[in-house]
Amino acid sequence: MLTKKILFLSFFALSFSLNAQKLIYGNPSEVQMDSVFIYQKVDSIITDAIQQQAFPGAQILVAKNHTIIFHKAYGFQTYDSIKKVELNDLYDIASVTKILGPLPAIMKLYDEGKIDLDIPFSNYWKPWQGRNDKNNLTVREVLAHQAGLNPYIVFLNDVLKKNKTLKSRFVKTTSKKRFTNRAYVNIFVKDRFKNKMYRQINRSKVSDIKKYKYSGLSFLLFPKIISSITSENYTNYLQENFYKPLGATTLGFTPKTKNFTNNIIPTEIDSLFRKDLTKSWVHDENAALMGGISGNAGLFGGALDLAKMMQMYSNYGYYNFKQYISKSTLQEFTKTQFPENDNRRGLGFDKPLIGNDTLPINKAYPAPEVSKESFGHSGFTGTFVWADPTNDLIFIFLSNRVYPSREHRNIYNLNIRPKVQQVFYQAINKSTK
Repeated sequence: MLTKKILFLSFFALSFSLNAQKLIYGNPSEVQMDSVFIYQKVDSIITDAIQQQAFPGAQILVAKNHTIIFHKAYGFQTYDSIKKVELNDLYDIASVTKILGPLPAIMKLYDEGKIDLDIPFSNYWKPWQGRNDKNNLTVREVLAHQAGLNPYIVFLNDVLKKNKTLKSRFVKTTSKKRFTNRAYVNIFVKDRFKNKMYRQINRSKVSDIKKYKYSGLSFLLFPKIISSITSENYTNYLQENFYKPLGATTLGFTPKTKNFTNNIIPTEIDSLFRKDLTKSWVHDENAALMGGISGNAGLFGGALDLAKMMQMYSNYGYYNFKQYISKSTLQEFTKTQFPENDNRRGLGFDKPLIGNDTLPINKAYPAPEVSKESFGHSGFTGTFVWADPTNDLIFIFLSNRVYPSREHRNIYNLNIRPKVQQVFYQAINKSTK
């Protein structure tokens, strides 16, 4: 009888340990964190942020030790206070796309020996082979934003006339032959416009000085590179290899074309391109001109599904009995690549500022208490995801700070996201005293 009991307890312990790799809902007290302290602090920061129009509403999800200990929605979708933010709302995550779209595919291909970090990027993007300034840039340099590439090209300028109307040779109001890339409800972009974008990227200048310079240009190329290497459609590859097996059902591109019952949070009132409130279609104009499917932006998702991806990363590629990416690969991609050049970046991933733990909260990025092993990314629309394997902490912050205009910058001026993130580290520290 005693032997059976021991076996049962051993099995229970093993099952719990394995299942602990999957996110579950719980309470702060279950991980020795003070609920009252957390809710009072976070509520105060977010309420003040909404009053100062940092954003009309927001959503925060935090997991500690694989337990979701905080998931709360605040405010409204817009400042008219009509629709409240709900926990299952979907967001345009902007540049967070970079680490949840092309990057998992790149890491998997690296695992499989199909991508080499230290050979020229031009091996995978042939048009760069004939260009002296780009021919020898390595994949590692490109992913770490160390290659000297231009930060951004405004391709929207190519489709606008001087009077700011759209050029009909590039854009139609209805889908036609050779105009199937849908940028918005009534905006269809010429299929070959992508090639024009690629040519401009290929011709763009590269800085002679190799230092940290954030650039999204290569991420416009990665979907085509991934499809070329895998012989699979980029979005299908992500769905089949990551989103579906993770149970991340809301993650994907062009949500307007899906049958989601979830509300999709609007972004900007666009007076230039779409001449409408942008909702259910990607905010980033470059991604829009690619039909909403890109590597720099375009991914939509809900907080829980974003947390699943970040928890998988934090587990060094493991989630719910499945190893998606090897531990060694995650360790390589999430370490600071060029600290000697004052470049904090990993490969695709953002990292804490160098010396971040010595900085006050108003100068730190993200919270000064995060570990040096932590990583994540921010998004232009007001999104932010961060994983801290050392502290087993996942932080998801979703907002539409660009409503009604991208000129709204109080999310940065008030340092909202690091302040909220810091609360949870303070709660951890309180529990250890």
